[in-house]
Amino acid sequence: MAQGKSTDEKVVATNRLASHNYFLLDRFEAGLELLGTEVKSLRAGEANLRDSYVAIKDGQAWLLNCHIPPYAAGGYSNHAPLRARRLLLHGQEIRKLFGKTREKGLTLVPLKIYFKRGRAKCEIALAKGKKIYDKRETIRRRAAEREAAEAMRRHKRF
Repeated sequence: MAQGKSTDEKVVATNRLASHNYFLLDRFEAGLELLGTEVKSLRAGEANLRDSYVAIKDGQAWLLNCHIPPYAAGGYSNHAPLRARRLLLHGQEIRKLFGKTREKGLTLVPLKIYFKRGRAKCEIALAKGKKIYDKRETIRRRAAEREAAEAMRRHKRF
C-alpha cells in the first residue's frame, strides 16, 4: 500500500434502490459540508438516502432530501433532519455535471455516505432513469444468471 493512502472507509448509508431505478453512468466522490451534530449522528450510523437527490444551484452542488436524524444528546443545538447540505466538488466537476444534467433524462443520485480518513464523503452518480421494461429485463437477466450458476454447481457435484 502506498504511503498516505488508506482504504479505511466506514459506510454509513447506502441507496440500494439507485441501481434498480437508474442506469449509473459515472461516479464522483464529494465532500459533505455538515454541522457538528450531523457528524455525530453519522458516526452513530444514522442516515437515510432513499428519496434524496443532488441538484446544482448557483454553481454549487446540494444534497437534498437526505434524512440525518437529530443527535440524541444534541439538545438545543440540533440540526434540521432534512436540511439542504452542500456538496464539496471542484468547479470543473460541477460545471461538467451541470452540463450533463441539462441533457434529457440524466440526473444526479447519491449512492452512499461514508467516512474516509475522518472526513464525511458522499458518492454521487450521473444516472439515467430506467423504464419499467428495463427493470423487468434486469430482473430476468439476474434470474437467468442465478439459474445458470445453480445448474453449474449441481453439475460439478456429480
